Amino acid sequence: QVQLVESGGGLVQTGGSLRLSCVGSGGTFSRYVVGWFRQAPGKERDFVASITSGGFIRRYVDSVKDRFSISRDNAKNTVFLQMNNVKPEDTAVYHCAAGVQPGSYDDWGPGTQVTVSS
Repeated sequence: QVQLVESGGGLVQTGGSLRLSCVGSGGTFSRYVVGWFRQAPGKERDFVASITSGGFIRRYVDSVKDRFSISRDNAKNTVFLQMNNVKPEDTAVYHCAAGVQPGSYDDWGPGTQVTVSS
């Protein structure tokens, strides 16, 4: 089990950038696949991006490809989500999650709010 805390959210204008961080503690962070998910008001939680334990395989939902980039620094127990050219539809609470296998996430962070103004 690993505890996760997100940071880096805030208010940004359309076309701007943000970098979200997800810091893990209490477990061997480098063993885990980590994903970013987002939930907008009144909508279901959606997958955004994921990265395997060694960082070699990265996946993205189509709507953020070419704009968002996921990376990790296992020495710092941190996964990043670089968000560029943000759009109002990116507004949501962003959560990171960790699991032993891709697509299976057992531990979740409380989330960080991202608001994109038009």
